[in-house]
Amino acid sequence: MSWLLKKLWWFVLVLIILPVAAGSAWSYAKGWPSGWNSADWSSSHTIPDPRTDRPAMIRIYAARSGRWKGIFAVHHWIVVKRQGSLHYDRYEVVGWGRPVRLNNYAPDARWYSNPPQIVHELRGAQADALIGKVEQAVASYQWQRYGSYHVWPGPNSNTFVAHVLRSVPELGAEMLPTGIGKDFIKPGLAFANMPSGTGWQVSLWGLAGAGLSLREGLELHVLGATIGIDPDDLAVKLPALGKIGLL
Repeated sequence: MSWLLKKLWWFVLVLIILPVAAGSAWSYAKGWPSGWNSADWSSSHTIPDPRTDRPAMIRIYAARSGRWKGIFAVHHWIVVKRQGSLHYDRYEVVGWGRPVRLNNYAPDARWYSNPPQIVHELRGAQADALIGKVEQAVASYQWQRYGSYHVWPGPNSNTFVAHVLRSVPELGAEMLPTGIGKDFIKPGLAFANMPSGTGWQVSLWGLAGAGLSLREGLELHVLGATIGIDPDDLAVKLPALGKIGLL
């Protein structure tokens, strides 16, 4: 028993406590806006002008969450544009008012002053063929009423994007491991395909679980955080720090 407890302690220390401490130090050194009004929500100018870029597009974006939440989590959202359209549509879930929002911000806007990164992209005919399915998945999201958003363990913004990806596995998108809430499938014990559609996972309220897939690799889910190994990208996944490439 003492041997098992010692192994468990080292697991918690190396794979949870130290990554969270490192993430906290980095976030504290970087700083964050004092509130919503003082944050920068402007475009990051990372998306093509639709007036000159004609092909259809689907993008998954993510940016660090606001204030102290940014230590642990990112916020994901979905952007779509049909072939020849002159505008993008941005779908996401937020924690105030009605959860599901359309075009609240520029498609590539910063989130609480944090620059976004492109998590996944499809272009051309493949994207155009899937936009209708994405819109159907948005409409079918279960937690759309006022008060249904919960920061932790979910359902939250990452639960929403994970729902869309699971509903449209042809997207083949892998979410960032720091997307806390992505593993909240439904209350209680639940089984589902991984967001990328290339494997399966089990989850208990989004607080504990595991997943195995070709894209995400092997993941353990502890209190909403992800610990894992991703052979596809030769990377490890750690709480707060996210995916770290080994090469």
